[in-house]
Parts: sequence; structure tokens; C-alpha cells
Amino acid sequence: MFSSVLHVALGGAIGASLRYLTGVGVLRTFGHQEFPIAILTVNVIGSFLMGVFVVTAAHKGLTHLNPLVATGIMGGFTTFSAFSLEAVNLYERGDLGQAALYVALSVGLSIAALMLGLVLARGVWA
Repeated sequence: MFSSVLHVALGGAIGASLRYLTGVGVLRTFGHQEFPIAILTVNVIGSFLMGVFVVTAAHKGLTHLNPLVATGIMGGFTTFSAFSLEAVNLYERGDLGQAALYVALSVGLSIAALMLGLVLARGVWA
């Protein structure tokens, strides 16, 4: 168990560093944009790489690397990749209603929670 936690922590540090460097690269390439292109880029790349890893790990017997790669590196790079994987897993199991509900609740409740946090913090710090 402790070994898995260390793998997640190491992967998380690597993934977060890669997210930062990707964002810097996008900003240097395109300059500052009003549209969050750096975040979009990270989310799309992370989701693609999560798909590649999950299939490759399953076919090559590398699922023992899930804590390091899927949870750690990919989770540190973008949690959007984990969200995408869970949504597609529900869809592929035929749980279309559950997949739609998961997507709607994840996006809607996350945005609502962020807005609530903004309102509360602004009330405290105003």
C-alpha cells in the first residue's frame, strides 16, 4: 500500500511538472490568449494519453503501473483524463444515462462549487 502511495506521489509530481511545462510551451507558442488554450491543450492531450495507456497496459500486462501512470502522472497532468475515462467506461458498459448524468453532474456541480467558493471567499476577504 505504501509503495502505491509513493508511486502516486512520484507520478503526481511528474504529471504536475509536465502540465506546467506544457502550459508554458503553449503560452510561448501562441502568446497570452483570452481563451484558455493551454488548459484545453492539456485536457485533450491527457485524455488521449490516458486512452493509449489504459489499452496498452491491459494488453501488455502493465496494469500494475496504474498507480504511477494513470493516477499519478496522468492525474497530475490533468484530472480531466480520469473524468473522461470514467465517462467512457460508463458509456461502453451501455450505461448511457449514467454516463450523461456523470458528465452533467461533474461539470455542473464542479462549476457551481467553484462559484460558491468564489462567493464565500470574496465575502470573507472583501
